[in-house]
Amino acid sequence: MRKQDLRIVFMGTPEFAVETLQALVDNGYNVVAVVTQPDKPVGRHGSILQPSAVKQYATEHGLPVLQPEKMKDPDFIEQLRSYHANLQVVVAFRMLPEVVWAMPEYGTFNVHAALLPQYRGAAPINWAVINGETVTGVTTFFLDHDIDTGRIIMKKSFDIPDDADVEYVYNGLMHLGSQLCLETLDAIVAADGHPQTVDQDSVLDGFAIKPAPKIFKETCEIDWTKTAKQVYDFIRGLSPYPGAWTRLVTADGKETVLKIFKARKTNRPAQSVGTIIIDGKQLFVSAGDCLLELLELQLAGKKRMAVRDFLNGIKNISRVR
Repeated sequence: MRKQDLRIVFMGTPEFAVETLQALVDNGYNVVAVVTQPDKPVGRHGSILQPSAVKQYATEHGLPVLQPEKMKDPDFIEQLRSYHANLQVVVAFRMLPEVVWAMPEYGTFNVHAALLPQYRGAAPINWAVINGETVTGVTTFFLDHDIDTGRIIMKKSFDIPDDADVEYVYNGLMHLGSQLCLETLDAIVAADGHPQTVDQDSVLDGFAIKPAPKIFKETCEIDWTKTAKQVYDFIRGLSPYPGAWTRLVTADGKETVLKIFKARKTNRPAQSVGTIIIDGKQLFVSAGDCLLELLELQLAGKKRMAVRDFLNGIKNISRVR
């Protein structure tokens, strides 16, 4: 088989997916159509429709774009079928019904931002950092009935430095994912559409699976009873978006939401959990075992700022909870 023999439908929405789509186009693969989310209302009154990053790229490069509201819509299914794709590639999209993922002759594979079978779910990058992992990666696998459980085609590892936040890992996996997608396509071409795969259960080796569920606002609240290392990993695992947050309590008992984007571990002994210590232009909070130094913050309704600027503008803070 030649790469030109593959008729590929690409499915994705955010910036993370654009690099892979661009890699397919730049390397001569035949992308016959792109499927992405419907335009999103933005602006003060929601009167402006914002296309996804994938749609913007596809439109600029003359690729047909499909934007179904529902993946089982009969009109969409017929339209998708009309492109006669024999392979579909999915990157950071949504759940697909069997009528969609089983449509192509050679199936549908996903580029997942984790080393499956670990971190199945919607937020694998965040949870890998939150859990203090030192290595993550990307995996390509064929879709089947259950989420992120299909047969693995290829993997690539990516080191997570101790001071890395989600943005760093996101960018690294975005680049790595595009490379792995190309290697996977090359393997599919070389194997006439049927590359060697590995069942996920065979690589578990008795280890428990760590999930990566969707993150909500409530997920992002800091638990100061945990160790400083756990809180540190939690903060960088949600930075810069959506941001770990806590409740800042003033001396008169008032509360306001405080987001924390950057912190530093220390060896200074703990005080009562949540206690704030101000030492010159440094701000510390007591976690469960020692103090954590806060470096970049954002009060509700304010801009993100360094702690020095934060301390210049706020007085009489006593604790967090």
